[in-house]
Amino acid sequence: MKKGIKEDKTYVFLQELTDRVLGGNAVSLEEAEKIAGLSSQVDIVSLMSFANMVRNQFHGGHINRCAIVNARSGTCSEDCRFCAQSAAFATGVETYPLLAQDEMVRAADEAAEQDVHRFSIVTSGRGAGGKKAFEEMCAAIAEIARKGKVLPCASLGILNGEEMGLLREAGLKRYHHNLETAGSFFPEVCTTHSFEDRTATIRAAHDQGLEVCAGGILGLGESVQQRIEMAFQLRELEVVSVPLNFLSPIKGTPLEHMPGMGPLEILKYIALYRFVLPGREIRICGGRERNLKTLQPLMYIAGANGVMVGNYLTTSGRSIDIDIEEIHDLGLL
Repeated sequence: MKKGIKEDKTYVFLQELTDRVLGGNAVSLEEAEKIAGLSSQVDIVSLMSFANMVRNQFHGGHINRCAIVNARSGTCSEDCRFCAQSAAFATGVETYPLLAQDEMVRAADEAAEQDVHRFSIVTSGRGAGGKKAFEEMCAAIAEIARKGKVLPCASLGILNGEEMGLLREAGLKRYHHNLETAGSFFPEVCTTHSFEDRTATIRAAHDQGLEVCAGGILGLGESVQQRIEMAFQLRELEVVSVPLNFLSPIKGTPLEHMPGMGPLEILKYIALYRFVLPGREIRICGGRERNLKTLQPLMYIAGANGVMVGNYLTTSGRSIDIDIEEIHDLGLL
């Protein structure tokens, strides 16, 4: 005879864990490992339901939408094994120098017209790319901030405290700099800079009064434990927004034959990150179309309260209208 749902051990665990998180308690490593160990469809759907409660408690029904412009493309000196823009790999990606200031501002205006809340200037390369380029980006940020149509963000690579301060003075609100993966796995992903370089950039942004958006990519070959490790490292760094990406293998990169993650597996990890990081924005970004397939709307039920819309750096996204329609159909805003 089957047990009733309230007698099911997994259901009871999730219910008790949810009550504790809603009460302000932090999820432990052991509890996160237990979530990661869930594998059946029934358990993952239950997990999503409880993660949805956590999202509602901490973030309500609002789904924050952001968009980006690839303001400088390709010829990057770093060797991140997943990246189409690395000069180390022959990917055939379009390359071009920094866009003109008015082009960056125009892209922000277009995003604002499509009901986007945040807009980020993103550039390839290790850092700002020289004084002139950095000044042009600061000027574009200042103009976006002056117009007030959309909140300006930036992702300009590894910067120091002085540069972060100049960005803040220009009107920047939030700096984006992904960990990419767990610290213990990072050397397998990139050899031209260290995990410590990335965390130092995050701390430099914090020190200058900027909010920080930092997450990573799942599906690079990391272990289950390392996926959990990254969640706890992000918690320790006190970032306010966590973009989760899911590998879309790029031809010509070392990871071009890496198998993708399944939709239910992705939804499980979105929920896991929601439990570990209940008060932070969980934003779903690159790879969602390819990997979540028809289950994309369920990312919100699994705990996400943010989404990147439009195109990504070197790959195309889907229509923003579809994303907005799905959000509204779920009774979200």
